Amino acid sequence: MAAKFELYEDKSGGYRFRLKAGNGEVIASSESYQTKAGALNGIESIKTNAPGANVDDQTS
Repeated sequence: MAAKFELYEDKSGGYRFRLKAGNGEVIASSESYQTKAGALNGIESIKTNAPGANVDDQTS
């Protein structure tokens, strides 16, 4: 199974998404968005910007 985004309503009535790996493990979770459209825009932003993202290791 391929990775997928799950869009859902949270307890406060906001919208969130999580990214799940092919094995079902959650690998990323979003903040709460006031609108469904906002959450969908967040998903699209990750799809667009993450493939080329660098790792900024700030550990000591």
